[in-house]
Formats: sequence, C-alpha cells, structure tokens
Amino acid sequence: MLKKILISLAVICGACFTFIIWIKGLIPPQEQDFSNTTASELRYLQQGTDVKRGKVLAVVTSTEVMGNSTKSTGYELTELARPYYVFTANGFVVDIASPKGGKPPALIDKGDMGPFDYAFLNDREAQQKVDNSIPIDQVSAGDYQAIFFVGGKGTMFDFPDNTDIQTLVRDFHKNGKVIGAVCHGPAALANVTLDNGEPLIAGRQISAFTNEEELFLIPDAAQRFPFLLEDRLREQGAIFQSGPAYLEQVSVDGQLITGQNPWSTWLAAERMVEAMGYTPRPRQITPAEQTVELLLAYEQQGYEKAREKLQKLRDRKDLDRRLLAMHGMVSAMRWEPGKTLDIIRLLSKSQE
Repeated sequence: MLKKILISLAVICGACFTFIIWIKGLIPPQEQDFSNTTASELRYLQQGTDVKRGKVLAVVTSTEVMGNSTKSTGYELTELARPYYVFTANGFVVDIASPKGGKPPALIDKGDMGPFDYAFLNDREAQQKVDNSIPIDQVSAGDYQAIFFVGGKGTMFDFPDNTDIQTLVRDFHKNGKVIGAVCHGPAALANVTLDNGEPLIAGRQISAFTNEEELFLIPDAAQRFPFLLEDRLREQGAIFQSGPAYLEQVSVDGQLITGQNPWSTWLAAERMVEAMGYTPRPRQITPAEQTVELLLAYEQQGYEKAREKLQKLRDRKDLDRRLLAMHGMVSAMRWEPGKTLDIIRLLSKSQE
C-alpha cells in the first residue's frame, strides 16, 4: 500500500512539474529592449516643468542583508523609480533619504523593468540623489509636502524601530501632510505611536504586502523577518485591506495612502498627488497595468468579463503577456486548476 501511495504521489508531482514547465514555455521573451531609455524620450516626463509645487521625500532602506542570513536585500528599484517620476511630472521636486544615508542597496529584477525604470537608471540627476541619499536624521519635515516609504524587504529590518522615521511620521501626521507607502514600505508605520499613546494606524485603512503573498514567496518568512507585516499592522489596530495576490490594491484613508505590492505603485503615487490637492497629469497606462486590470476583472467578475475586456484592446502589445503567463504559473503552483486554465485561455486569446 505504501509503495502504491508513493508511486501515485510521484506521478502527481511529476505531472505538476511538467505542467509548470509547460506554462513557463508560454512566457514570451522580452520583445523590446528598454535598457537605453532616457527620461527625455518619455513624453509623460516632459510635464511638470511649468509648475513648482514643493518637495516630496522618498525614503528607502539601508539594509543590505536579510537578518542573520546571507541573502541580499534592499529597496525595490521599480517602487522608487515610478513614484519619483509621478511626483516629478506633477511638479514636485523629489529628495531621497535612507536611515544611513549615502548609497543604499537596490534590488533590480529585470523581468519587472520597463522604460520608466531604465530611464531612472540612466537619469544622472536621479542617480546623484540615490547615490547620496540624505541620512534620515538630517531631514527636516517642514521642507516637504509629503513623505513616501519605498518598499523592499530590507525595510522590515530598519524602518519599524527607527526613531527618526517615527518622529517624521508623527510630524507629517500632526500637520495634515500626506504619508504614503507601498508593499513593505508600510513597515515604517508599524510601531509609530501618537502623543496619546495610541498607534498611528489604529482604526485606519491600510494596505501592504500580505501574509499570503509573503509566505508564497518565502515559506519561512516568519522566521526570517522580525514579524509578518500584515500581522503587525493588524496588531496595531489597522483595518487591513487586501486585494487579490500580486494585483493592484491601494487604500486611501484621508492623508494616508498605502499600496499592497509593486503593482500598486503607480496608483498609490497618483493618489498621493490627489491627496496633496492636485489632479494627476494624464499618463498612458503601461502594458503591465493593463494586464493587472484584466486579471482584476477576472478575479472580480469572472472569465467572460475578462475575455470581453481583452477583446476590446486595440493592440495586443498593450498587454504584458509575460505577466499574464506568470500569474498562470503561480495559480498552477498554488494548485488552482480552474484559475490556471482560465488564465491560459486568456493568454491564448491574447496571441490571436
């Protein structure tokens, strides 16, 4: 009996592995090389030069290694580059700070990189600010209209207990200024208390990287990190709002704007512009955002609505088929056969 069970398990595992490999084969190669893109080539970035609306502070982690491990970490480049350009295009000067100052460690995933991200890497002024980030203890809150905490797993180690960050957050809160964060960036809010001793985020709507997302990528995350971010935010009394895994979800609670994951970054930054009292400059959404919208339609309304949305696309190049295939692979790994097949159907139709 045991032998039969082991053989059956081996067959099932082999079939699952073959299926995942097959889905990987559906992921098309990067069709365009954006590595030499410059800011001057992107029309959206030519906006914002006609007005001066003040300054926004972006804060990144200084942590290079995850805890006691040898695994490197840092801030997510896409979660800095995209808000940097949203704020710039909307008339704000962006300064960059970090707990230690100087050049912070960056995480660059080429599979997630688009033209704006490469433009940021090729932007001399932006890179000068990154390489010489302001030590957080030298920042004056009065100089800024908003503060934005960039994500990256390193934030879990040097944001929550940093007293200078806590002081800044309290100052922005007291003066009704905008506070934003995305993905692991809300770790900066996790331990902030007000003058009355209450947690800043108690009773506030918050989104951040969820336990579901964290544990899928790092099964032993509870041992690697000081805490799981969703758990800590809930413990502090936050009204935690989560959307579907790895899709866009942004919470707006007055002047507090938080995004769940990297795919929430564009919207979080634009909601911050709105919270500062301005209408965001028009921007053509990216193929990745278009794909996220398609997947959200599927999650919220089902396959037929997603198929209808796909059919309305004028140009299939407006869709990131690699991201769509990756979601199919994630569904397969999580043993969601119905969802996996639906995404494969959408992927197949996207190639028609």
